Amino acid sequence: MKAPATLDEFYRTCPTERRCWEALRRPRWPDGFRCPRCKGRKAHRLRARGLWQCATCRYQASLTAGTPFHGTHVPLRAWFLAIFFVARHKKGISALQFQRDAGLGSDKTAWTLLHEVRSTLAHNPLFRLEGDVEVDETYLGSYRPGRNGRGVGKTR
Repeated sequence: MKAPATLDEFYRTCPTERRCWEALRRPRWPDGFRCPRCKGRKAHRLRARGLWQCATCRYQASLTAGTPFHGTHVPLRAWFLAIFFVARHKKGISALQFQRDAGLGSDKTAWTLLHEVRSTLAHNPLFRLEGDVEVDETYLGSYRPGRNGRGVGKTR
């Protein structure tokens, strides 16, 4: 799935909660359900609990297990919107602004979502940049006693 470039594209890509769950299911189980315990291929969906139960060993697998979304009561669509805003805003987005834009009930929920998204992306070795990387306003090395900030000098 190609990441949406605009907010309009985001809403077309993830118009409903169900579509968000489908978007999460595709990369998790690209060839259909696969039981983590017995590798069985057949499963039944337990709608009330949001789990998949293996038809062979009856193991109940969660689509969100091992992700920041696991155990949350916040809609998956709000999580995807948080990821979109963190990725799209050069200087980030405040929790209050995200609360207003996402229509969340509290700023604490908004802060928690943004914090979880940022910390997941920051500490995950799977998200290391490769190849040519463009960086804006980066200062490397160069220390002069008594001078801080932009006056120190920029290394190119």
